[in-house]
Amino acid sequence: MKIRYVYNGKFTMVEEVEQAQQAPPEGFYWIDADVEDLTVLQPLFGMHDLAVEDCLNDEEQRPKIEIYENHYFIVIDSIRFDNEEIFLRSLNIFLGRHYIITVTHQKINELRSLKPILWEQEVNRPDQFLYYLVDLVVDNYFLVGDRIDSRIETLEEDILMHTKKSHLNEIIGLRGEILWVKKVLGPQREVIFTLNKKELKLIDEQLQKYFRDVYENALKISESFDTYRDLMGNLREAYQSSLSSRANEIMRVFTAITTIFMPLTFITGIYGMNFDDIPGLHFKLGAYILLGIMIVLGFSMFIIFRKKEWL
Repeated sequence: MKIRYVYNGKFTMVEEVEQAQQAPPEGFYWIDADVEDLTVLQPLFGMHDLAVEDCLNDEEQRPKIEIYENHYFIVIDSIRFDNEEIFLRSLNIFLGRHYIITVTHQKINELRSLKPILWEQEVNRPDQFLYYLVDLVVDNYFLVGDRIDSRIETLEEDILMHTKKSHLNEIIGLRGEILWVKKVLGPQREVIFTLNKKELKLIDEQLQKYFRDVYENALKISESFDTYRDLMGNLREAYQSSLSSRANEIMRVFTAITTIFMPLTFITGIYGMNFDDIPGLHFKLGAYILLGIMIVLGFSMFIIFRKKEWL
């Protein structure tokens, strides 16, 4: 657990968590905690039992906001896209008048990236901290969306150039990841809408206008992932179409080869019959002449098929 006193975006480390119970003359306290630290923090800051229970739950929590008398409990999901796989990690936030507590199960990159923003913007209130944190989380969805879009384009080119069975697994896997994110985007959008519209005494009225911009970004993200979902459906159709086209191409080649060999088989069939009276059977150069005819005939048919673009 790290306890920081934040004043005009500058950090001062605090040794004793009890110090953060009292509101400072200016600035606020930011407590970056693990779930194990809640046993200490709950009695000090009066955290609601249900909120603490949600934090301790190992299962991923649905994004939400709960309004309590002296603090708000907010859950939003951070997103990452590593090794072609999407990771969603819950970020639990307790917002008070003079403090903000972030509780996570794993490390969240946004918390690390937030520090220079706080310093640059000279943040002096916990609701400002919340705004920049939520804004940063939402912006990362755009970055992940760009990578997904790029991956879809690459996958489409690969399918059109040389279809493989592994492409279907990639399509199914990526589509599942996109649908998983879609389930999160709905409730997360509602959380940001609440921060934008609802009368919240712990959030400055002027700051709520900035949350409106974050909400509009959240809507754009939701629309983008709708588009990605549709594109994955188109990719699957392209994959099936490419397979059918490839199968037709193979069958066309096989059919042409079979057709070429049909007259050759007919000739060899005649001379394979057990009759003595067959024209040219006892001719000295008959076999060579017959082989020449078969070669010329097969080659001629091949040229004809190529001109007709059957091969």
